[in-house]
Amino acid sequence: MKIGQTPDIPVALTSTGTQVTGQGSAAPPVKKTNNSTTGTSVSVSSLAQTLGSGSTDGDIDMDKVNAVRSAIDNGTYKVNAGAIADKLLSNAQEVLQRGASQ
Repeated sequence: MKIGQTPDIPVALTSTGTQVTGQGSAAPPVKKTNNSTTGTSVSVSSLAQTLGSGSTDGDIDMDKVNAVRSAIDNGTYKVNAGAIADKLLSNAQEVLQRGASQ
């Protein structure tokens, strides 16, 4: 496509019946229907329900989370760039070693 040339975009109709050419706007809204006679039955496993409930069996130290959140809010949180760089290099080295062994 050349610069300044309009693409060939098919015309779509919105739920109100007006035409949309697709230029400069998002996709037209989808018309939702509430038809309870058709559908698919879905069941969620107990593991998925546990994951979705947000329970954290003590894996998160909320005192530390609140301390970091407070430091960020106060503007006193300091980032240790050296520690981040070391960890990035360590992870990259591990990935390269895994790739070489395969």
